[in-house]
Amino acid sequence: MDERERAADGEFHSADYSVSGKGVTENSASRIICVVAYPVLLLAVGCVAAFSLLLRWDPAWVSPVFLIGVIGYLALLERLIPYDRTWHPGKDEWRWYGIYFLLTMAGSGLAQLLVALAVGLISPEEPAHHLGAEIPGALLTGSLVSYAVHRLGHRNALLWRLHGVHHVPEKVNVANNGVNHVLDIVLAQGLVQLALALVGFSRPAVLVAGLFVAAQGYFVHANIDVRIGPLNHLLASPEQHRLHHSTDLAEAGHYGSDLACWDHLFGSFTWRPGREPTAVGLHDPTSFPATGEILAAFLHPWRRRPAPRPGPE
Repeated sequence: MDERERAADGEFHSADYSVSGKGVTENSASRIICVVAYPVLLLAVGCVAAFSLLLRWDPAWVSPVFLIGVIGYLALLERLIPYDRTWHPGKDEWRWYGIYFLLTMAGSGLAQLLVALAVGLISPEEPAHHLGAEIPGALLTGSLVSYAVHRLGHRNALLWRLHGVHHVPEKVNVANNGVNHVLDIVLAQGLVQLALALVGFSRPAVLVAGLFVAAQGYFVHANIDVRIGPLNHLLASPEQHRLHHSTDLAEAGHYGSDLACWDHLFGSFTWRPGREPTAVGLHDPTSFPATGEILAAFLHPWRRRPAPRPGPE
């Protein structure tokens, strides 16, 4: 049983949450940026989605270009309104994270390739229903499948040996959102896309939902002092995702990276105003190779586990 499973069984107990001095804004300009940063991101999602539908832009280039823009925007915010300045990547970390990001993009491309035939055969090019109904349906469906795969990645011992690579860094920032095992990305994104294709959502609906999910996925992982208040009960946020990476496994819920409804529905919602993790990373840092040991991290799922020590007679 891995550390995440033991937490689910109650072996680990949550310490009292604390309100730290992290993320305290320094001036009025910073406070304004903290307030408008997320609405600007959502506005960008809406504008790009609208233009994509009206002008029939090709998703093959819209999605990656939009993602690069989102990453650049959030990286800038990390410098302007950081949650924790010590979480900025160092020189070596930038190199490691860059390699992981390229591998993650390769895994994402492979996942799309594996389901491209199914999507092409099943998903209609034009919406069968009004997009006003299809887009929320696609978002809810994809979000539910993503939540289930993510939670299973923490509960199943074999899948945790893949997904745990993402939890090795002791920081949470935009750069290390790409620290993943390739097979973890292939599995997660492949299942989401396959589910959307099998349900039969149109390509425009999938594109719009995908833009929002991509923006949310990097937003929640950003090292920024943005707090969304009561919206935490509807949408995922950096406040929640930092708890997900907590070394205190009893508070490390929040498997949704876009919507918060599934965490509420399935009992993994742990956020409350002012609750912040004392530390992030693995509960047992020795259970995975360090982030810089990239080859060892990718071979980790197949590494033989040490034999259990004999118990007392």
